[in-house]
Amino acid sequence: MGKVVFLYRSLAYRNAAADMLRKARKLPRGAERSAARRYAKALRDLARTEAWLEGRIAREPWSSQHMTRAASG
Repeated sequence: MGKVVFLYRSLAYRNAAADMLRKARKLPRGAERSAARRYAKALRDLARTEAWLEGRIAREPWSSQHMTRAASG
């Protein structure tokens, strides 16, 4: 039952983030658009954090992987 609840909650966060990004793209550039994009990013990060807390993924954030590769080669 826990896996089903996790799946629905994670999908809800990801869908909300995607919807917010779609809305932000329709807005003219400015403070409201930036706020909508920050909100979408926060929802996406929340879904990732929750997945990590549940033990579903064991990956490093993209930026640290990118930095490691760039520094080594």
